[in-house]
Amino acid sequence: MNQKLVKLLEMLNGILIGKAEKIKLVMAVMLSGGNILLEDMPGVGKTILSKALAKLVMDNDGNPVKFSRIQGTPDLLPYDITGVDMYDASSGKFVFTPGPVFTDILLADELNRATPKVQSALLQAMAERLVTVGNNTYKLPEHFFVVATQNPVETEGTFPLPSAQLDRFAACIELGYPNPEAEFAILAQMQHSEQRLAEMQPVISLYELSVIRSQIAQVHVDEKMMRIIVSICNATRHDKSIKLGLSTRAALSMKETLKAWAYIMQRDYVIDQDLIDICQPVWAHRIMIGSGKMSAKEIIQSLTRAEIKKNVWQESF
Repeated sequence: MNQKLVKLLEMLNGILIGKAEKIKLVMAVMLSGGNILLEDMPGVGKTILSKALAKLVMDNDGNPVKFSRIQGTPDLLPYDITGVDMYDASSGKFVFTPGPVFTDILLADELNRATPKVQSALLQAMAERLVTVGNNTYKLPEHFFVVATQNPVETEGTFPLPSAQLDRFAACIELGYPNPEAEFAILAQMQHSEQRLAEMQPVISLYELSVIRSQIAQVHVDEKMMRIIVSICNATRHDKSIKLGLSTRAALSMKETLKAWAYIMQRDYVIDQDLIDICQPVWAHRIMIGSGKMSAKEIIQSLTRAEIKKNVWQESF
């Protein structure tokens, strides 16, 4: 694995203690070109993780990448995110003023507190890295990455993200509370996390991330693994306990995330354990379950293990 990426993971683990596997998955999503949804209780490090990531990545001139934050509120408007055409009296023409979405890393904090109209303003940006305002379409940065957060417990004054929006997140991760040892380590630190964040310096550039992405593109996904992915997606569409199954976008997203995950695990090929490890965060949020005792995560895990067992996937190459 690239040593700069190793350093990046080390720094992130230093700011968010006890969450090494979750951090690896966040990086896998970023390196695969996807976007991430962090769904958890307040105060577990969702915001600090995205801010640290922005501090540790630099542009090709050595400056920290551009970072923007949107705070989801009911009075937020779509143009507050995308930007707007404003009339310029001196030229007598409308001039486009870019919104916060024109950035490298975008933190959409408490996205489910924004109205559906505002949530939909991110759909094109997340799927195509483009923004259309009026009659013009504008390109977003090549490494545009969305980190959205939501609190799954408080529902008053919130607007549940629609299926079309959820399907555009490559993974949905619950950071969870730290274990007692990790929480003690956090309390024992001499500096507050915000102070440590302010002192962080970039350790990897956008160019180096591009090189890593080109290496990830060469990670091998066997035909058998792709058939397993297709079989699982097809199974969710015919399972009576599922009202909405996995889309083709979900299958493509899984393939790309698997390649990035395998790279981070220091392999140039994907194995069945990779699929077992990340099937829940990559797929569970994309299905809509009906009646039944099993949760979305349990259903996905069960289907994945069943299909792998049926196909007798071999880990050796």
